Amino acid sequence: MKSVFTLSCSRLALLAAFGLAMSFTQASAADLGGNCCADLEERIAELEATTARKGNRKVSLTISGWVNEAVYFWDDGSQRNAYVGTNSLEQSRVKFSGEAKIANGYSAGYTLEIGVQGNPSNKWDQTGPSSTDANSPNNSLIVRKSNWWLKSKDFGKLTVGLEGSATYHLLDDADGVNTRNYSDAQAAAVAQGRFQLRSGGAQVGGTAIRWNDILRGADNGTSGQNGRRNIVRYDSPTILGFVLTASWGEDDQTGVALTYKEKWGDFNILAKGGWEKSTDENLTGCAPFSATGATREDCEWWGGAATIQHAPTGLYVYGGYGQTIDHGVELISAAAESKSDLWFIQGGIEQKWLPLGKTTVFGEYRHDNLGSRTGKTFAVDGGASGYVHDGDINFWAAGIVQNIDAAAMDLYVIYRHADGDLTNSAGDTASLDAFDMVITGARIQF
Repeated sequence: MKSVFTLSCSRLALLAAFGLAMSFTQASAADLGGNCCADLEERIAELEATTARKGNRKVSLTISGWVNEAVYFWDDGSQRNAYVGTNSLEQSRVKFSGEAKIANGYSAGYTLEIGVQGNPSNKWDQTGPSSTDANSPNNSLIVRKSNWWLKSKDFGKLTVGLEGSATYHLLDDADGVNTRNYSDAQAAAVAQGRFQLRSGGAQVGGTAIRWNDILRGADNGTSGQNGRRNIVRYDSPTILGFVLTASWGEDDQTGVALTYKEKWGDFNILAKGGWEKSTDENLTGCAPFSATGATREDCEWWGGAATIQHAPTGLYVYGGYGQTIDHGVELISAAAESKSDLWFIQGGIEQKWLPLGKTTVFGEYRHDNLGSRTGKTFAVDGGASGYVHDGDINFWAAGIVQNIDAAAMDLYVIYRHADGDLTNSAGDTASLDAFDMVITGARIQF
């Protein structure tokens, strides 16, 4: 009798649970307005509206980028301050890219990259952290890249649109360690950007001549490399570690470059070299200059850089050379110095001492031999006024970059120092006050 009674109780319990579940389901359906499927479809539509989707099922869509913000402590010898803003060396950005397979070994794709800046670090000066460049204001978006491409496994890649030229980041991209985004070849020039030069605690010659007025080069005051342009570009397939790049565009710019990446025993090797020429009057890095009433431009540059790293120890050396030849200044004065060049060297160690990720410790030196900048004039101690004829600038830096692998994040602290002298066409020389800066920030990728 006991076992029958227990079984009956169990059946009653199951029936009660089933009835309770049915009543709950009916109540839930009633709460959804009597049509649960319609509400479910509405919710799915809402999620789709707020989710990145492919425009079609043939071409992929990938969204990536990073945020790079930092605090800058600076001292120009007579004034000091601290600013917060977007690190313009590798500004915050969003990248949209995609690819579609055409046939076996052939594909097509696109790149659309938008730069995002709060207070751009290379546009502020002693007057405050707001941008002093009307063409690059605070809290703005910049189209960095917009292009389509065709790629063949055997024949290489053809790109059309806004993209880096053959010598784009020629010296920077030869940096094979984790200083590439924080202290590469052009970092010294970008850091000081539009800060005004000081000599004896005052503006040089009483005029607002800035660091990027005297540092030459087609891109970010760095001789030997170019920027992003509207071009047709070709990249060859990799052959024995080499990739050949050629580009043409704007009005007119033509260049070639060669990249080499390989491992020799315990050593990782990365090297780049290239040459480019421009007759484009809108290329602000070399001109325009007015000669005999006409705007003329004729500029060329070349350079090379490499990184050699001993993989077991993490010790490395990264260095290079770049030169700009501005034939435009020769049209204004036969005495003008048409050549500007620089050389730099960085050494350090990169090891995973912490479980967080790799740590990179480094020191570097860059020296610039300045050419003429005829559009900028100054006088020294009441002497005759003359255009910037030449000069010598020294940059020192040291820092540490700590990778946090789990968060795709890098933390960095970098000290920078600059000094030198500037000579005008009258033969007078101004000794520049030292400029010191400490940069600390982080870049997080997505």
